Amino acid sequence: MTRAVRPNGTDMNAFDVIGLSTAGEGISQKAVEIGHVLGFPITNSMVVTWAVALGLILFARLATRQMNRVPSGAQNLFEWLVEALYGLLESIIGAHLTRKTFWFFATIFIFILAANWMALIPGVGTIGWGHQTDHGFVIDEPLLRGANADLNLTLAMALIFFVLWIVWALQEVGVRGMAKELFGAKGETTGFMKPILMVVFLAAGLLEIVSILFRPISLSFRLYGNVFAGENMLETMSTIVPGLGWLLPIPFYFMELLVGLVQALVFMLLTAVFTLLICQHHEEPAHAAAHARG
Repeated sequence: MTRAVRPNGTDMNAFDVIGLSTAGEGISQKAVEIGHVLGFPITNSMVVTWAVALGLILFARLATRQMNRVPSGAQNLFEWLVEALYGLLESIIGAHLTRKTFWFFATIFIFILAANWMALIPGVGTIGWGHQTDHGFVIDEPLLRGANADLNLTLAMALIFFVLWIVWALQEVGVRGMAKELFGAKGETTGFMKPILMVVFLAAGLLEIVSILFRPISLSFRLYGNVFAGENMLETMSTIVPGLGWLLPIPFYFMELLVGLVQALVFMLLTAVFTLLICQHHEEPAHAAAHARG
């Protein structure tokens, strides 16, 4: 048996650059360390994350390097994408909030979409280190892993939104406005029902705080779970029938392209709606109209 070494310095019984997982071998639920830089661990999902970020930066630079009045090529695609996202967000959260938050929501959508689709490129998850079995070569440690199939990344994005959500809410309505939105009685109530409803809305506000605290968890697990489930489905289709591993996954690749788009939209729209719910101003019609014009 041959002796080989991974990039992180540990031994393996066998090494190869390309291999296929066999039936019964599932994808690891967490990213795998493939090396260290200055003592900092580097995982296979981090490599894909950096590749996606670098690719998007290069595309944006290429598309805006020479702006023309009549766009074409990369500039045309870039402007169409930005205008479509801006129009969608403006129709949901309004012009004022869109101007303030568009930079984040557009970036998060484009990044998640690019990361989801890059995970479908042949070689992601099938190139790496493993061992030989009776059914073929099994990948134990893929060199590349889908970025959003790593819970660390999805949780980091959700936590960044949570911090921005607090900042935007404080800027728009202040501490008093947030407290009123969470605990204030809705509508006009008088008489003996007023104190009862105050208690009810106080209890509802406490429940809302718990819900808000759990939003980063739900956002991160929703994206991670759907992407990870898709990768496992493709893995299963490629190994379920020996000899047809190249054919069976093809229809599911098209489905995963759609799922990748839907999950990017869901993440963006959920975060946008959460922002709208806390940042909306409850004003009289005349004041609201004046604020919109301002």
